[in-house]
Amino acid sequence: MHPLISTDDLTSALWEAPPPTLLDVRWSLLGPPGREDFERGHLPGAVYVDLDTDLAAEPGPAGRHPLPDPGDLEAVLRRAGVDGDRPVVVYDADNGSVAARAWWLLRWAGHESVAVLDGGYAAWVAEERTITTDRPNPAEGDFRVRPGSMPVVDADSAARLAREGILLDARAPERYRGDVEPVDPRPGHIPGALNAPFSAHVAASGRWRSPEELAKHFADLGVDAVGQVGAYCGSGVTACSVLLALEHAGVTDRQHPAVLYPGSWSNWSADPARPAATGSEAG
Repeated sequence: MHPLISTDDLTSALWEAPPPTLLDVRWSLLGPPGREDFERGHLPGAVYVDLDTDLAAEPGPAGRHPLPDPGDLEAVLRRAGVDGDRPVVVYDADNGSVAARAWWLLRWAGHESVAVLDGGYAAWVAEERTITTDRPNPAEGDFRVRPGSMPVVDADSAARLAREGILLDARAPERYRGDVEPVDPRPGHIPGALNAPFSAHVAASGRWRSPEELAKHFADLGVDAVGQVGAYCGSGVTACSVLLALEHAGVTDRQHPAVLYPGSWSNWSADPARPAATGSEAG
């Protein structure tokens, strides 16, 4: 399954038997809670899954959004109706950066058929497609979490990757440079990391840029299909947008995926012994 699905293709898929499982993962760093948006309207049959409580463990030394316990994640996904042999489509408000976390997490858990809705809820509503306020009541799913199907690195390995391969920082340029830091202990970036803001993946239309555009974007950063590449962000969420964009562009694939540093800057910056680079250069 391609990592992105269009509104047209999803509309057609919803008429199939069985239709894909829909997960609504709308969320904002500064709030309000995404469930409020879900209750005001969502795609028919969609189940709300919360990034903070369902798709991450409790914040702490491992970061603000550590990977969830496999057993806890399995329970969440089964309650949402996720089956092992049924496609899953996830969507967020618009740019796909949060939905990419759910996409990556399901892939990490061993699900073979997951896609992000291109353009998200905003595109669906803009095209005047059906929305509902009905409360979903899905049948219990049978998905079995098999963690480790997507590669991850810890802080030490991320530091090596930044020097020996390519480590991409998905945060906004001002956070990468260290001009501002609204949530984490220290400003700056991992020395050697390159800035690759997740906002660059989406066109002005709100849809993801074409594979050709994204391939050029990553090539300009020095990324190719041969070398080691990984990504991080503030807490391991928007970095997943980089991983999806790399696969969408054909730079990586299922057999050779890029790696995620789940703890990201929230984990790195909490350790005062780890250096922080500032400014626009990798350092």
